[in-house]
Amino acid sequence: MIQSFSLIGFGEAGSTFARAGGWGEAARAYDIKDKQSEYGAVGVTGCAGLPEAIKGSSAILSLVTAGQAKTVAEEAAQSIAPGALYFDMNSVAPDTKRISAKFIQQANGRYIDVAVMAPVHPAELSVPLLLSGADAAEGAAVLTGLGFDNIRVVDGEVGKASSIKMIRSIMVKGIEALTAEMMLAAHEAGVSDDVLQSLGPEWAEKAEYNLERMRSHGLRRAEEMQEVALTLEALGIEPLMTKATIIRQREMANKEGLAI
Repeated sequence: MIQSFSLIGFGEAGSTFARAGGWGEAARAYDIKDKQSEYGAVGVTGCAGLPEAIKGSSAILSLVTAGQAKTVAEEAAQSIAPGALYFDMNSVAPDTKRISAKFIQQANGRYIDVAVMAPVHPAELSVPLLLSGADAAEGAAVLTGLGFDNIRVVDGEVGKASSIKMIRSIMVKGIEALTAEMMLAAHEAGVSDDVLQSLGPEWAEKAEYNLERMRSHGLRRAEEMQEVALTLEALGIEPLMTKATIIRQREMANKEGLAI
């Protein structure tokens, strides 16, 4: 494993990876929120600021919200060590990653587009990762050294991996939004069980899973879908369904009273 690496963002993904990898004090972490108790729980070295967290690191994993990804890359470029690998693991549009890549590359860092293709629970370090960019092959070796074991390098420059992720999210998050709309209507009509049974025996579990993901992560998913809309617009496609998904995902965040 490499000797010095950093985590920017210590939410669900960052804390899960650190715990599963047993990284401990080998990893320095920074989060915009006060995460001292979370740092201590998994043994990583918590830092008060981003520059302190990444100073001298040969690898940096960026795991922040979609809305913060570009800003964080610009800030990291002010302190990144020459030749350091910057893994942008955030769910943002290809054009957003290309802008972030310019910040890092102009500071002589090496930028890798990483798409995290599934929830980190329960997969942890086995979550599927797609990597693209000029340094993707070397990046894959570094991530393997950190314990990740489900990595695929895709041919293409920065933006290829995130294109796959963004376009796939149209379906994944769209199905969640449709599930919520269906269950809201079924609940009001008093026919929830009948509707789920008509879809098949597996749908009660599917619906509850989709609703739980939206209740827990709806705001973050809405941010991601805004990046999906940007992806579609850049391709000349009007994001009609995606715009509706953004609204429903945001509406369902932390919503109580709707369960299977």
